[in-house]
Amino acid sequence: MKKRYLVLADGSVFQGWAFGADCTAVGELVFSTAMEGYVETLTDPSYCGQIVMQTFPLIGNYGVMEEDFEGKPWLRGYVVKEWCDAPSNFRCQYSVDEFLKRNNIPGLFGVDTRELTNRIRAHGVVNAMLTDTVPGDLSEIAAYAVRGAVDQVTAQTIQTVPADGPETYHVVLIDYGAKRNIVRSLTARGCRVTVVPAGTQAAEILALNPDGIMLSNGPGDPAENTACIETLKALLGKKPMFGICLGHQLLALACGGRTEKMKYGHRGGNQPCRDLETGRTYITSQNHGYAVVSGSVPGGRERFVNANDGTCEGLDYPDLDAFTVQFHPEACGGPKDTSFLFNRFLDRMGR
Repeated sequence: MKKRYLVLADGSVFQGWAFGADCTAVGELVFSTAMEGYVETLTDPSYCGQIVMQTFPLIGNYGVMEEDFEGKPWLRGYVVKEWCDAPSNFRCQYSVDEFLKRNNIPGLFGVDTRELTNRIRAHGVVNAMLTDTVPGDLSEIAAYAVRGAVDQVTAQTIQTVPADGPETYHVVLIDYGAKRNIVRSLTARGCRVTVVPAGTQAAEILALNPDGIMLSNGPGDPAENTACIETLKALLGKKPMFGICLGHQLLALACGGRTEKMKYGHRGGNQPCRDLETGRTYITSQNHGYAVVSGSVPGGRERFVNANDGTCEGLDYPDLDAFTVQFHPEACGGPKDTSFLFNRFLDRMGR
């Protein structure tokens, strides 16, 4: 085994052991509390520019299955307590170690992930470097920032995915870093889905004559996507709209709201969200480091809030025939508690 180090921007050094690609990487260190679905985590474009640390101690026990990929991997590095080098699953194609090597992503295991998680919870998200040699100069780590992430992960061309069975509706999905299960969730409900790049103009989208418009998840600071926000302003009220994660944030900004960076974000499959209309609490999957500021969105009625910290988790726009959520109703690794929101979107398109 070869030593590898996680070096934080404050100079703290955590020694562990190398797996995955043999390279150095700098990124924003975040943690996920998901107890399952590490394949989906590794391939979620929303982790673009980040070093992902799993709080669940054992990773890799069921290997990697390409059928479960949510997209191309964009994370910068991967940190775990223990990785399994002998996965056991009839669907397994290869190991996590091989996955990281194929995608040039360095991994680190054998560090105290509990201590690192507690540090991030106390002090906030921190930049870090995965390296085999501790650097004397930390300026590269301190200067790092996730920028231009949506432009990196979005589709380059327009793609059409047919409905599973008889077609009921046509949905345009604006791809800010979309997870594949958003498309699957729509096609399973009889929707033909046209996936368009994030930079597609409003006139081009409307020319496709969709029954509804879906705004996908994605990485980075929502406020830096000024062109996307202007496009959404031009689309407001034209078609039924449903936004997830970054799509939720961008629509709020298009309506005059504000977003803010969170101390350490919400990442994992166990985030409780309360529906303010019904009083019911749902367990949700989440992956975001920014949040819409509650009460800042003109015309937006807060529908969901996080039961842990009270942050905004969903908005209804009664005058615009639109609604958005911060969590992931399409969560392929689970939980599936809020998948009914896709049916709500179909109901709006059928009016």
